[in-house]
Amino acid sequence: MKKIALALLVASVSLMAADGAAAYKKCAACHGANAEKKALNKSAVIQGWDAAKIEKSLHGYKAGTLNTYGMGALMKGQVASYDDATIAAVSAYIAGLK
Repeated sequence: MKKIALALLVASVSLMAADGAAAYKKCAACHGANAEKKALNKSAVIQGWDAAKIEKSLHGYKAGTLNTYGMGALMKGQVASYDDATIAAVSAYIAGLK
């Protein structure tokens, strides 16, 4: 029972640390408050993308293997500090924007 309680505590702390809305604040400057803008007039509008597509893109940018619209270096710097939980949280948050 203690192991289950500990696992739930760790999971809830991880979710709090990976707050998608907070992580998205630095993205909003280029992508817009509701992900409705083309970042720097170069990227695609990410509003309406599903979470899996966003997550895959963010992992690609973080790894340096994605350079869509020539934004690879800029985006790599933006997501460098994101761990997997933060990437998942911000992806889910963006996918929910309307």
